[in-house]
Amino acid sequence: MNFPFFLAFKYLKPKRSVASVITLVSIIGVMLGVAVVIIVRSVMTGFGDIWEEKILDFKPHISLVPYYGNVISGEDEIVKKIVKVPGVTCVTPEIDTRILLANKGRVSAPVIIGVDGDDFTKAYKIGHPKAGDFNLEGDSIVLGVHVARTLGVWVGDEVTVYSPKTLVDKDEIFLPVKWKVVGIFQCGQHDYDSGYVVASLANVRDLMGIEKGVFAIHVKTDCPTDKDRFAAIVNEANATGLRSISWREADREIFNALAVEKNMTALLLSLISLVAVFCVMNTLLVLTVQKTPEIGLLKALGFSKTKIMSVFIVHGMMQCTVGIVLGLLASWAVLSNLQNIVEYLAKMGLEVFPEAVYGLASIPHRLVVSDIFWVVGSVFIFGLLASAVPALAAAVKDPVKALNQ
Repeated sequence: MNFPFFLAFKYLKPKRSVASVITLVSIIGVMLGVAVVIIVRSVMTGFGDIWEEKILDFKPHISLVPYYGNVISGEDEIVKKIVKVPGVTCVTPEIDTRILLANKGRVSAPVIIGVDGDDFTKAYKIGHPKAGDFNLEGDSIVLGVHVARTLGVWVGDEVTVYSPKTLVDKDEIFLPVKWKVVGIFQCGQHDYDSGYVVASLANVRDLMGIEKGVFAIHVKTDCPTDKDRFAAIVNEANATGLRSISWREADREIFNALAVEKNMTALLLSLISLVAVFCVMNTLLVLTVQKTPEIGLLKALGFSKTKIMSVFIVHGMMQCTVGIVLGLLASWAVLSNLQNIVEYLAKMGLEVFPEAVYGLASIPHRLVVSDIFWVVGSVFIFGLLASAVPALAAAVKDPVKALNQ
């Protein structure tokens, strides 16, 4: 072991002194800074993943809509063309519009999806029904679980359905109809469970007062995240003469907001690591004061300024290294038990992750290796800069004055 490491390790050993307490506090500060930043970035990454997964499972990967007007005619021929494109897994002609549902004085205004029953189960990955089934035959309707809760209905009950044409078309009267609730779905995403209902395409056409055609043709693919393959499918879809809207375009506000929030949160939390590194600098400043006679002796024996600086820089980096290792272990322990921690806090009356606010049934997280390197690298850089100040102060001490202290 060379001299700087030997002496730095010697100074790092616990002793019953103020310096040892300050050193311990500094290490704990670095540990907390590293752990908090990693945990927050992992949770924000998990949010992005879960939102992307829910969007890709529920919403179309490509929506084809007309450039002019609202109704697409000849949808069957268009579907036959698109379904032959490599990578396309499902094509569904649909009518999506907002309606008004009522039951015993309770109202809700979800978006209704008018789609054939077989197409619905293929295109929408929402798992098994929470209650009932997804049979859309006859005057039936399938509700999201939160829509059903808002209306106070369950499978077997009837809801009154009001057409939006009642408000916009003054020349015709669209009487409300009663449809039977045959199924309840729950996909685990609050916006979808509270904002969507499903009925047969024929029934929704009657509700909107049109005899044929659809409002959009929705396409699902096997490569929504593969930019090159997905772009090729979009080009094929554009050849139909309809305007294509990809899933990233349709929900770009969500992904942009998540990206900005993740970066800004990580940047702000990095200040915790910066504060912790200042604690390391304070520890080294205290150490240089305590070891002034030793520093004077070393300089008198001929040790260069570089070696003396190396002692304190190595000492500071040792503190950072120990704090980083403990921080990585702490973040792993918290992330491994994150949902249990959240549930325990909820039982104690501290609701830190309400589903109604975040729209998710459980708190998501995913640890990214690049985030770990980013955090560790930034702490090492800050630690090196912070250690250089007291190291320089020690190196420039006058040996005569130092020995006399």
